[in-house]
Amino acid sequence: MNGGVCARLLRASASRCWMVSAGWGPEARRSQSRSGGGTANVFDRTMKKRQKGWAASAKDSRKYDYLREEVGSRVADRVYDVTRTFPVALEVGSGRGHIAQHLNKDVVERLFLTDISDVTLRQVNRGEMTTHVLMADEEFLPFKENTFDLVLSSLSLHWINDLPGALRQIQQVLKPDGVFIGAMVGGDTLYELRCSLQLAETEREGGFSPHISPYTAVTDLGNLLGQAGFSMLTVDTDEIHVHYPSIMEVMMDLQGMGESNCAWNRRAMLHRDTILAAAAVYKEMYGNEDGSIPATFDIFYMIGWKPHASQPKAAKRGSASVSFRDLSQITQDPSHK
Repeated sequence: MNGGVCARLLRASASRCWMVSAGWGPEARRSQSRSGGGTANVFDRTMKKRQKGWAASAKDSRKYDYLREEVGSRVADRVYDVTRTFPVALEVGSGRGHIAQHLNKDVVERLFLTDISDVTLRQVNRGEMTTHVLMADEEFLPFKENTFDLVLSSLSLHWINDLPGALRQIQQVLKPDGVFIGAMVGGDTLYELRCSLQLAETEREGGFSPHISPYTAVTDLGNLLGQAGFSMLTVDTDEIHVHYPSIMEVMMDLQGMGESNCAWNRRAMLHRDTILAAAAVYKEMYGNEDGSIPATFDIFYMIGWKPHASQPKAAKRGSASVSFRDLSQITQDPSHK
């Protein structure tokens, strides 16, 4: 951790799980308009590549991997829950291979890792599997259709301009009955930092600029996976809280992770007075009794399968042989009449 800080990763609440259904939200509406009018251009992907390269080049860069390693292990847990061996797998936006380091050759025999940063790929944590590294953008996967049995992704898809298009490409490179297992930040991630900066900037400068990137809502994510052609969808969420001494450590760690804002409309710098005011607001509104401050990361985990004839299908409407009105009679103990 930055400055010798011992961050505590805590699950604030039990995982929440939904079998997702159709529904329109802001991100889904944006994807619909793109299909007729081109791809939205929210993030500077060249800047994101530079940020990841700068972060990976720092001498102490690995001490900022705590969040990626934690989420990578949770994605790997979901891979182990699928009781099969995957001959060929792909990790998209792999970074140093934070999922791969938790896998073994009994689950994945051969793994391809891609990332936009060649500096990061040179530092990949290779496990016992046969691995291949390739620099590639998550928005332009250089693979043929029906290539992989498993596609993985952890904490990179929130920087994608065309998330619906990226999900479609992932679905296309999967073999039929292949599975996509991924994680991304979303929802109210870093709301404490966002609110503190907005209040401080409004008070000191008469208005505020965006300093935290926009995030996808969990309700939109399921809709986007369905539009991309995935079946048997599951989305579940975790809240991870990391505790820091002050707002400065929060921002320094985000920079060390390569997670600085790269939106085109970002503001280049913050005034010193604004930062000091934001630090005071942060501590006043969200501070802990021990003097530390929390930073919340909403993590969305997603699982989607490429359709195949062998997969279970929902029964046809009207095919039920028992009415819900008869359930009480079915479950009634015959000895109690």
